[in-house]
Amino acid sequence: MSTQLVVAGVPVYIDGSGDETIVMIHGWPDTHRIWSHQVRFFSPNYRCVTFSLPGFGDLPQKKGYSLDEVIETIRQVVDAVSPDKKVILMIHDWGCIYGYQFAMLYPDRVARLIAIDIGDSNSRDLEKSLSIAAKGMIFSYQLTLAMAWQVGGFVGDYITRGVAKGLQCKAEPKHIHARMNYPYAIRWLRVLGTFDGLQQVNPPCPFFYAYGRKKPFMFHSSTWLEKMSVRPHNMVREFNSGHWVMVDKADEFNNAVSSWLAEIRY
Repeated sequence: MSTQLVVAGVPVYIDGSGDETIVMIHGWPDTHRIWSHQVRFFSPNYRCVTFSLPGFGDLPQKKGYSLDEVIETIRQVVDAVSPDKKVILMIHDWGCIYGYQFAMLYPDRVARLIAIDIGDSNSRDLEKSLSIAAKGMIFSYQLTLAMAWQVGGFVGDYITRGVAKGLQCKAEPKHIHARMNYPYAIRWLRVLGTFDGLQQVNPPCPFFYAYGRKKPFMFHSSTWLEKMSVRPHNMVREFNSGHWVMVDKADEFNNAVSSWLAEIRY
């Protein structure tokens, strides 16, 4: 049975029981619902915490949130659900961008980190590894989403859902809206602040990285991937899936993570 809290104006859902807490942070264009496979699998042995990033949920909130505001929301959620013990973070897509930053700013709050399909997204190594075609694809869809955020309303929602469909996103269209595009507006239009304060991705705790191979390009560099894979207690796993590994290969992903967590006890 799910318990619900409201933290920093955001509904937070707690399922399951156990000594350790897994806080799951989604990306675009998702909500807390994207973790349903993981909640069912892990809740018999862990407390599973899900929430929609500010502005991503169904209820209208303000139009966008800065990097610092999102990190502060995550901090408040973590402190509310596990005030006296470190948590396990499970993160995907933009949840990785925010989750990495949180883990590096608050290493005393994160015991282990499980990231899905986004690695060193702000590194020079990744930028150099991308082809001109890949850079063009990234710029095209992300700028479109940034402009849809700026337009807003029915038109912005329509454009956003069209891009999500083209990218084969997993969220139901009724839960997709232009307000959740603000990270792209920050990146390309430099509104609501910038991402200049993002640290280079260097997780300070045991780290599990999962990525899908069925994509036109990767969101990590081979240099970073090798660096992560050779560290003690880390695990890097490739899956025969697209960007949403935890949905496309839910059983395989869940079992791999469960085995790793059992080996790397906090």
